[in-house]
Order: sequence, then C-alpha cells, then structure tokens
Amino acid sequence: MTLDHCYQGDCRDVMRDLLAAGVRVQCIVTSPPYWGLRDYGVGGQLGLEPTLREFLANMVEVFDLARELLADDGTLWLNMGDSYAGSWGSQGREYSGVAVSALSARQVAASQRKASGTGTIREPGIKAKDLMGQPWRLAFALQDAGWWLRQDIIWHKPNPMPESVTDRCTKAHEYLFLLTKSARYRFDAEAIKEPATYGATPSGVGFGHGYDADWRARGRITAGSKRNSFARETKYSTAEHGQKAQHRPGREDIEYCETRNKRSVWTIATQSYSGAHFATFPEALVEPCILAGSRPGDIVFDPFMGSGTVASVAQRLGRRWLGAELNPEYIALQAERTRQPGLVLETAT
Repeated sequence: MTLDHCYQGDCRDVMRDLLAAGVRVQCIVTSPPYWGLRDYGVGGQLGLEPTLREFLANMVEVFDLARELLADDGTLWLNMGDSYAGSWGSQGREYSGVAVSALSARQVAASQRKASGTGTIREPGIKAKDLMGQPWRLAFALQDAGWWLRQDIIWHKPNPMPESVTDRCTKAHEYLFLLTKSARYRFDAEAIKEPATYGATPSGVGFGHGYDADWRARGRITAGSKRNSFARETKYSTAEHGQKAQHRPGREDIEYCETRNKRSVWTIATQSYSGAHFATFPEALVEPCILAGSRPGDIVFDPFMGSGTVASVAQRLGRRWLGAELNPEYIALQAERTRQPGLVLETAT
C-alpha cells in the first residue's frame, strides 16, 4: 500500500484491497456522483442506475466499506447535491443549480433507457418536476445502515449557476453531511472556529437565539413569578454599541470572545478548475472538514477523488491521503495538482 496515492478502479474494489492490507483512515471527505446527472464516459460508473432506488443501494454498499475503512473515532463528510425529475426518463434538464449540457442530458437519458429496456423511466412516487431529494434520501439510507447522522451543513453558494426557471427560486445551496461510526468521535472544534460577531441581527431574541434588531433593555423572571413578570436589572448591550457588557450583582462583567464555534451554514463560492473535470470541490469547503476531522499526519481518504481537490488540500495541511478514481483521465489531473510535495507533519506522542 502506497500513501499519497490514488488507485484507479471501482472505489469498492479499492477499499476492499485497502482493508485487506490493514489500512485505516481517520477522515473521509467526498462527493459521490449524483444520480442521473451526467455520463463520465467510463464503464461501471455509479450514478447511471435505472432507478434512484438502485443508486441508493449502491451508495449504501460503498459507504458500508468506507465505514470499515474508517477509524472508530473517524468522521465522514459527504457532499451531495439535488436535481429534479423531468418529463422524460427519471431526470429532466431542470437540474438543481448544476450546469449540464444538452449532450450530457441526452447521454444520461440514453444510458438509462438502455439499462432498463424502456423509453420512459419513472421512479415510483416521483412526478415530473418533483425535487428528487437525493441528499436526504442518501443521508437517511446511511443512517438506516448504521451511521450516526450528526449534522447537515448548508453549503451556501454566493455565485450560484443562473437558472431560467420562473416557477421557483434559483438554487444556491448544497448539503454537506457529517456522519460518524459512533456517538463519540474526534472533532477539533478549535481548529475551525470562526471570527465572532456581536451586535444587532434580524434573527431571534434571547440567549441562544441571537440579538434583537434594535437594542432594548433586558430583564429576567423573578423567583416565584406567576405571570412571567420581569424585574428590570440592567441593560444588555453589545460591543458594537460601544457600551459595557451586561453586569449582574455578584458576577463579573461578561467578556466577549474573538472566536466562536463554526456555524452550520458555510458561505463558499464555487471554484473553477481549468482541467477537464465537470465539477470540483472548492478547496475552502474541504479544508474545515480535514481540519476538524484529522490531525497532522493522519490519512484522509476520498473514494471519488475526481480532479484531486481532497488530496491537494490534505497535502497542504500536512496530512497523508489516499483515493480511488475510475476515470484514468482524472488520475492525470490529480498528479498535476499534487506534484508539489506537502510538508508532512506528525503528531506528538
């Protein structure tokens, strides 16, 4: 087994070989092919199954093997986008925020018709123009298969692909799911903390809900109150107001921190790549996953390596990496992106 290497072949076969060699990885970051989206021109590819049900079954098989490969305290970060059912086949051209050429759509339709032996393929219960719900169907299938579904993270795209539809909003987000093998796992919250912001926001009131849009006096419920009457103690203010933090008798003034726990909505622009790959992870999306889910020197794995973004980021952050990729053309892209060796760090023992 060679580290910092992507093995060509079906990811299921690659993972079986890695398991036989006794390999374990600390963190998996990946974006599988979306069902019925495009034909990558390689035999045996996932994503062109005749039905969504078959696609999900194959994904469960893939991630069953991934769970075996993952360390007991490891994490899986899974990105999945969505699409809409069309008037022909199981997919139409109304894709959810993903640029797809007419040729690509025809290739998908032809592949599905060939696989099923019929000219019209419909998933039971899904109507034309229905949102397929691929991300959540996959997340729940993996949860049923034994994974802990710990969080849904919204990847907000400030530069979404324009859409010409007039009966719904333009799609500007995808999902990133955090899944684990158990209720206890490694998660370095400190490594991904973000700058704290204080002041008026339009969302919510009270502790844990944000700040009022307009400053106002605060109070708290008195002991023995029957009708939630408030005893005014002091005024609540924020750093932006230029006033002192809240003070209560017998307690020190509240100090504001410069950082806070990372929120579950990540605003990250899509990132273009000059290579031949259809779609690439933005490096800024991959980086917090690797930082939170691994230590320097740990192995990061991507079963759908594509153009090699996960490998490139892992190498830059001092991690080792492994990958699987079916398409030999993408192996060449990965080699170009990772040819500059990174500084491999080892954790202190």
